[in-house]
Amino acid sequence: MTKKAINQKGILNDEFIDVIEPDFIFNNKPINRFKIVKDSIKDNQTVKHELLIKLKDQINSIENCNLKDNSQNLILGDGNINSPVMLIGEAPGLDEDKTGTTFNGEIGELLNKMLIAIKISRKNIYCSYAVNFRPPEDRKPTSQEIKRYSVFLKNHISIINPKIIILMGSTAMESLTGINSKISSERGSWKEIILNNKNYPLIITFNPSYLIRFPENKKYSWIDLKKIRKKIDELKIII
Repeated sequence: MTKKAINQKGILNDEFIDVIEPDFIFNNKPINRFKIVKDSIKDNQTVKHELLIKLKDQINSIENCNLKDNSQNLILGDGNINSPVMLIGEAPGLDEDKTGTTFNGEIGELLNKMLIAIKISRKNIYCSYAVNFRPPEDRKPTSQEIKRYSVFLKNHISIINPKIIILMGSTAMESLTGINSKISSERGSWKEIILNNKNYPLIITFNPSYLIRFPENKKYSWIDLKKIRKKIDELKIII
């Protein structure tokens, strides 16, 4: 029996294709794999936008809510919806209620400085709140209010699907973990929450508004920030 010679020159001519696979479909046009990845990211972003719109409508449909009735705007979140880092504050204040965006004024300036200190630009993360409406006179939300909005927050996290979560303040801590003890006893250690069968690492730290009132605690916040940077590096998160 005579063996059929196979082209050893690395050129896929018709004879070689017939030897290894008679039904081969050959196309001279190269596959643009970058376009495939880009289209996948775009599709994912479109889905997230649609889910966030639905979530906002659900929150807006709340009835008999003192927070909603006394607020100008619903503040859902802003920033990069595809970010691996999701930062959750307590509740909007006066500046946020006016603008409809998160962390404004002096609080926003301090947050920006805190993030820059660990080489993170705020525009590269996603920011939200545990409660989406400004409490009257900027009071702390009640446990009942926190629990009511925690359902939306958990859905919010599942939509953004971050790799790590930063909880700033006791309201955010209670909303996601159920812990209502002093934040000073819980801050600075990594914990984990399971949502829709997925694990999310989270860390609790002080809210910028608290640090403005009690600047002596900034040294503890700096410790927490360095732990956040270390976790980002360990998980090889690009941000």
